Amino acid sequence: MLGLTQHELAKMIGVTYQQAHKYEKGINRVSASRLFGIANAMSVNVGYFFEGLDGQVSPLTEQQRRCLDLVRNYAKIRSDRHQQAVSSLCRALADSENGSQPAAAAPS
Repeated sequence: MLGLTQHELAKMIGVTYQQAHKYEKGINRVSASRLFGIANAMSVNVGYFFEGLDGQVSPLTEQQRRCLDLVRNYAKIRSDRHQQAVSSLCRALADSENGSQPAAAAPS
């Protein structure tokens, strides 16, 4: 959600890209000290990784997965102009779905 690549996160926490990949895929376990380091690198409290885990874990819906994918990819776009274009496209599609007239586009 922060738009970090595995390479960037790996560098921030002092591991190789391959190790970060193994953590993400669940191939290797994350020790408590490493989790603390990841939390610090991401500027979140360690408890962030456990929020909502009250014994019932509900998987993400397909819509939630697509939304996360959209946000991750949007964050990777470096060009402000391209980000604005994506935002305008999403707004126009949402307006057409809801029967609204699209708002005037911001000047480029």
